Amino acid sequence: MGTILPDSTEPPRVSMVMPVHNGARWLAEAIESVLVQDFLNFELILVDDASRDDSPRIMAEAAARDPRIRLVTLKDNVGLPAALNHGFAEARGSLHSWTSDDNLLRPAMLGRLVGALDAEPDADIVHADFTLIDEDGTELGRSRVGPIERLLHGNNVGACFLYRARVTEALGGYDTGLFGVEDYDFWLRAARSFRFVELHEDLYLYRKHGGSLTSQRAERIQALTAQIVERAMPDTLPARNRSEILLGLALKSHLRWRLDLVGRAFRADPVHVAARLPQIARWSLAVARNRFAA
Repeated sequence: MGTILPDSTEPPRVSMVMPVHNGARWLAEAIESVLVQDFLNFELILVDDASRDDSPRIMAEAAARDPRIRLVTLKDNVGLPAALNHGFAEARGSLHSWTSDDNLLRPAMLGRLVGALDAEPDADIVHADFTLIDEDGTELGRSRVGPIERLLHGNNVGACFLYRARVTEALGGYDTGLFGVEDYDFWLRAARSFRFVELHEDLYLYRKHGGSLTSQRAERIQALTAQIVERAMPDTLPARNRSEILLGLALKSHLRWRLDLVGRAFRADPVHVAARLPQIARWSLAVARNRFAA
């Protein structure tokens, strides 16, 4: 017996956007992971961001097979944030999510996320745990999402999420000038007005590989991260907390940005940084050793 699809004349509950730019290697598998969801009432909006590999053929064939797929083709390569905005401009669902052409949804993902929001009508965004995988799909370990109260310390929303369309509308989509941290910026802005719910279930597979956007743009991402976190800090945030957050960013940043972030932390709270000098010294020595060892 075949799968019974929802009535295509009615708007779907969920709009899932997948931006694609030369992502043929894992694209068919990524698309299939959406199509085999236990929850059926969704649309998959594939945004071809001017791909020059085999991606357009893969997307066209998938769209011909499944009426839940809609294809948006961009003539020029606009980058991930703008491609997401193009996709969500076509979205008909009251719930939004997006995924990448190299990542995979577990079959229960949409059903569990929709269920979580249905159970808490006053919540706006649900985010769930996920597993890291390598190029071959080997599982590397589970990543547990964290409380939104710690969002300034790092993007603990993660890669598996669902949010109401009103969040997209209120925030105006993703900032096209923040390619690489567009999602983190989106969550930082959302946290000012919307309620998040954590779901500690492993519902997604996030692929780590050298060709990923995160790997290719690592240094730029670190610089932008410091920029958006400082911008998101409320004026009422105590100086010690501001200093602690900046030091945390320094510990995770490329060498080029570390001293600058330590300096900003010192200007925020010199006493706090002075108390952490032994730790900073040990960290600096470890950085130097690793640098020369490489």
